[in-house]
Amino acid sequence: MEILGFALRRLLVAVPVLLVSTFLIFLTVAGSGDPLTELRERQPPVPPETITAEEVRLGLNQPVLERYGDWLTGVVRGDFGPSVNRNASIAVEIGTRLGVTMRFVLVAMLVAAVLAILVGVVSAVRQYSWLDYLFTSAGFLFLAMPSFWLAILLKQGGIQFNRATGTETFYMIGDRSVPPPPTFLAQLADVAGHMILPTVTLVLIHFAVWSRFQRSSMLEVLNSDYVRLATAKGLPRRTVLRKYALRTALTPLITVIALDFTAVFAGAVITETVFQWRGMGDYLLSSINARDVNAVMAWLLVAALAVMVFNLVADILYATLDPRIRHVR
Repeated sequence: MEILGFALRRLLVAVPVLLVSTFLIFLTVAGSGDPLTELRERQPPVPPETITAEEVRLGLNQPVLERYGDWLTGVVRGDFGPSVNRNASIAVEIGTRLGVTMRFVLVAMLVAAVLAILVGVVSAVRQYSWLDYLFTSAGFLFLAMPSFWLAILLKQGGIQFNRATGTETFYMIGDRSVPPPPTFLAQLADVAGHMILPTVTLVLIHFAVWSRFQRSSMLEVLNSDYVRLATAKGLPRRTVLRKYALRTALTPLITVIALDFTAVFAGAVITETVFQWRGMGDYLLSSINARDVNAVMAWLLVAALAVMVFNLVADILYATLDPRIRHVR
């Protein structure tokens, strides 16, 4: 019950923050340019009546605050407003593409977090050993790699591997095959095969950062007085590491992972571009090119909401790992 009350308090704090975020998002995108520029500059000229009708359809003929109120009311109902593309529904596009992106983002974050914890703990426990030097070198190597470059390297490596083996082990384009395989299990295998290289790209980039934080946090905890006291009392080494050291050392890593969600999401945009996925990254870039302001605002709102959800989850994990946090108001 304590954790539930703590989560509700954090949720109440998050609601006004989200409202402020929607207002800032709307002002930023609304002031970024005229979405009808291409229509106004088209040759031969478009009739003024057509431009006026499009302004009314998109709500551009209203004052900014009135447009914001109408947009926010629509968002509450699940309507993100009309798209520049009359044949597209923003809500449907966001729903479809968000599932595509989050599919490999969540898997990548989970795998990267598990690897970071394992590598960070081993590096701290065996400080200055050959394993520590190996993990440190690998970490700095991937830290120095831009995500788009690493994605291109992995894509080229997958192409060479397929050619050398005469198989299609790795998929380079899209999030699934077209047409899809006939059976459900074959479709799952196909989707998993398309996820391998994009997921590995995100895992390597963020695992490198998180493992360094975990190593530093673990070293600090291992040198603390209460861990030394537990060791001096004769407790088994595994018990000291698992019950006293690791639990405390995980809190800073949770902070980093929660704050890094925006970086992972941004890396997913780049990775999707390299592997030509029809996810949130592709939708953002195509919406910007089309000056589709409502689509861009919907994308930013979903990203802001996802960040807040991850921070709320991080707060709950804090309270679980450290009971003292539950009583902080």
